Amino acid sequence: MPDAGGLIPAIFQMTTHYRFQHKYTTLLTQVTDMTNTISFQKKSALLGIAALACLLFTAVPQHQAMAQETQTLLSGDVSHGGFGGPVIRFGSVDGSGAVWVGGRGGWIINFSNQHSISLGGGGYGLVTEHQLPQPFDSGRNELAAIGYGGFEMEYTNQTYRLVHLTASTLIGAGGITVRDHNLEHLEDDANAFFVFEPGLNAELNVTSFFRLAAGVSYRFISGLDYGGFQDSDFSGVNAVLTFKFGAF
Repeated sequence: MPDAGGLIPAIFQMTTHYRFQHKYTTLLTQVTDMTNTISFQKKSALLGIAALACLLFTAVPQHQAMAQETQTLLSGDVSHGGFGGPVIRFGSVDGSGAVWVGGRGGWIINFSNQHSISLGGGGYGLVTEHQLPQPFDSGRNELAAIGYGGFEMEYTNQTYRLVHLTASTLIGAGGITVRDHNLEHLEDDANAFFVFEPGLNAELNVTSFFRLAAGVSYRFISGLDYGGFQDSDFSGVNAVLTFKFGAF
């Protein structure tokens, strides 16, 4: 039989060794669980970052698409053109028939087949003879020599139609002086005045490069006082005939 004195230390040593192994195994298990937990958290964080990046990259095209789909009053592809041509206006001066001849031109901005705007200018002169009510020299046959011009803007609706409507506006200035039958100026001084002339026209697409417009306008004149003529003598309704040549 083993000695009782040596058996007790042996049992104590075995018990101690078993406890150490049990603590080591428990600690190893805890460390393994913590490692797995940390790895899972890292994987989850990486997956979250990747999902956020995908969301950001997909949100940008969607934002651009929403911006492209924004509705506006004037939408569609924008194209450009231009035109020029003669203009004849039929009206009255001091109660008698009058004819004005000139021309206009402009830059055309086509927002779509539905809408276009032209920006340009024009100038017009009186070609009929009208005597001054109060001549500077009673021994001469003094006739009014008058002209005006300025900035012109025109809106055209449904330009693709054979016949369509346009609305125009002229804002500018003019001047009046005296001439004789031979178109020679008799006075050096002139009277300047302000002009505002809106109009409405029906326009016909004759060819791809030629359009003919007929309509009416009303000429407002302010600041004219010359040889017995006043603002009201040259203000009034006009019939307008416009010949347009260009790229529309």
